[in-house]
Amino acid sequence: MRVGKVEITLRYALLLLVAVVLVGPFLWLVSLSIRGGGNIYELRLIPSEMTLTTYVEAWGSEHFAGNFLNSVFVSCFAVVLSVLFSGLAAYPLARHDFPGKRLVFLAILATLMVPFQVFMIPLYLLCRNLGLTDGPVDLPAAINALEPAAQRLRAYLAVTLPFAVPAFGVYLLRQHFLTVPRDLEEAARVDGAGEFTIWWHVFMPLAKPAVATLAIFIFVASWSTFLWPLLILNHEEMYTLPVCIAKLSGVFGESTNVLAAASVIAIAPVILFFLVLQRWFIRGITVGAVKG
Repeated sequence: MRVGKVEITLRYALLLLVAVVLVGPFLWLVSLSIRGGGNIYELRLIPSEMTLTTYVEAWGSEHFAGNFLNSVFVSCFAVVLSVLFSGLAAYPLARHDFPGKRLVFLAILATLMVPFQVFMIPLYLLCRNLGLTDGPVDLPAAINALEPAAQRLRAYLAVTLPFAVPAFGVYLLRQHFLTVPRDLEEAARVDGAGEFTIWWHVFMPLAKPAVATLAIFIFVASWSTFLWPLLILNHEEMYTLPVCIAKLSGVFGESTNVLAAASVIAIAPVILFFLVLQRWFIRGITVGAVKG
């Protein structure tokens, strides 16, 4: 059926409207971040007076650079843990038969319906009892010099470890593993490969689209999470970037353009991470439609 010019025009107009709605707030944030102090409230996308000193001031604020690096490490660490553990959990659920397999899978999916606020306090108490906080612990005098590094490691583990096996990741990778032909698995077994070798060298390379999709979701979620780091971390130098920006809103309460610059800096790594993995994203997001 031939599509008329009017219909094509309406489609592109609708797409343009959606693009403006989605991209417009970010462009306005960038515009606000480069404005001089005297014209931050003018209704112009391109300000009459532009400056980059707001970015220098935001980056040079107390603990901002360190908190930025904390978020980078925490988010990358969360991606690695989530991909590995989700893949290990999804493999037997997709390729092996054992008693209660379906019940286990349904129980994992059921956790998606439980709000974080329900188990937030028990999880905090568990992490505190296990020593997974950035507070001081008793160390022998001989290794007392290692306390700062140990304190930072405990902080990173406290933020990432409780969410290292996301139910969505298990579901996504399981659905992708179901699409892998049995012939590849059987050929690897004939060559003498064990279960771990088959998972690592056969299934995980074939699951790149699903892994990229999961990595994007986990990175964005870990980068932007606010409540859990605020609850579990005690020292400002250990904060992640969302907590740091919330703190800056009090320091730069009257400097709207500085806060906007800090927000742009916080958004930039998420956009960069997506651009790097975008070619696998669309293929990976459709894996969940596979029946199984």
